[in-house]
Amino acid sequence: MADNRYYAAVDIGASSGRVILGWLEDGKIKLEEVHRFVNGQRRQNGHDCWDVEALANEVIAGLAACKSKTGVEPTTIGIDTWAVDYVLIDEKGNLVSDAVAYRDDRTFGMPEAVDHIIAPDELYGRTGIQRNTINTIYQLMAHRLEHPEQLEQAAHLLMIPDYLNWRLTGQLSNEYTNASSTGLLDARACDWDWTLLDMLHIPRHLFMKPTMPGVTLGSLTDEVAAQVGYQADVVLVATHDTGSAFVAVPAEDDESVFISSGTWSLMGVELTEPNTSREAMAYNLTNEGGCECRYRFLKNIMGLWMSQCVRREYNGVDYVEGKTSHVAKLDHELGFGEMVDAARATPGFCSYVDVSDDRFLAPESMIEEIRSACAESGQDIPQTLGEIMRVIYVSLARAYAGTVEGLRDITGRRFSRINIVGGGCQDTYLCELTAKACGLPVYAGPIEGTCLGNLAVQMIADGKFEGVDDARACIGQSFPIDHYDPEA
Repeated sequence: MADNRYYAAVDIGASSGRVILGWLEDGKIKLEEVHRFVNGQRRQNGHDCWDVEALANEVIAGLAACKSKTGVEPTTIGIDTWAVDYVLIDEKGNLVSDAVAYRDDRTFGMPEAVDHIIAPDELYGRTGIQRNTINTIYQLMAHRLEHPEQLEQAAHLLMIPDYLNWRLTGQLSNEYTNASSTGLLDARACDWDWTLLDMLHIPRHLFMKPTMPGVTLGSLTDEVAAQVGYQADVVLVATHDTGSAFVAVPAEDDESVFISSGTWSLMGVELTEPNTSREAMAYNLTNEGGCECRYRFLKNIMGLWMSQCVRREYNGVDYVEGKTSHVAKLDHELGFGEMVDAARATPGFCSYVDVSDDRFLAPESMIEEIRSACAESGQDIPQTLGEIMRVIYVSLARAYAGTVEGLRDITGRRFSRINIVGGGCQDTYLCELTAKACGLPVYAGPIEGTCLGNLAVQMIADGKFEGVDDARACIGQSFPIDHYDPEA
């Protein structure tokens, strides 16, 4: 029998967003997608930027579709997006800055600039966040060098989901899981590292004390309620999409390695305390905040971004509107299934690259960048689509295997399996290679991990589950999980 309470999950990634309704029926979670839209970057004022106004309009359109398409009025709403990017607004709520995207080249050289202010090991010891050019700390350093007046004019710094939540409710917040990704949070205090902000000359007044997931932020403004056709509360879920995805991993104990697989592969385990040791820093592992004050101790790996770029190149589409495409067009539209089949057909091609190298973050041509990396390392240079895809798959599997070893060394745990959630869990070839490379069985699913984690936090807040573990048990019973044996 269906519950009469429904929940709307707004999940926005780098290339698309969607609104999904969730509810409980006969003890299981049910889902229905009601709205999907395209997201992307565009050149604006010399940078690659997100169109946050378009995103806000799509969120409202998706929430309106809940009622217009299904007749359902959600009890609560939750929003998650990617991390590290932000906007600045003034006291009146006007945008002071563009929403510059993390792949923009403004952060190149910024880690080294921050090194002159605070030593890398001290920074890691304070924040526990892995060194990555895209981190908010480096974005803000670039921002301060280019537009210091914007930092002074602004009243608030809002991460992308914080901004969207504000557009819905008129309530300002810095949600904890997304704030933890910035490289500016004290890992243990779960609050901003005010001394660090002072060292970097980043104004303190931009930041509010982080709010934990599960808190009801507020109801829709009268204007938004009129647009969507109903009134509902907005709950702060784990607004960092990886934080939501980890909530949905149907793990039963601490012997699982988690992978949230999509544009990025976020691979790691859960801890009850952050690990900011020199050993963890050497492995470039990060401590991101999660629900119930759990820590996602993980590595940020490039993920399926490389294959997404290859597909765009073959189809003549660039990932940033306004940039020149470097294309290798086919006479038909290339799909991911064809790409997987091509890789399977070249099992003897074993060249690989370091998928976490910044050279693959935003190259003019991913295909040529892969070829150049193979040439520079003295390996066979991939020529065909199958060989290019095989390089990507082999490289990802190698990165996963190395991360498992690092996690074993640091945590002392003996892992018995890998749980993969998110869109990448549908890639059977990658799952097979991952199981073989890591020597562990892979359990793939659910596909809609991020949306499910978003919905789970809303349901916990509404009293439907006692906590994350209870929600995970229900998720494991509600959706099919595929199994891949390392010996197969």
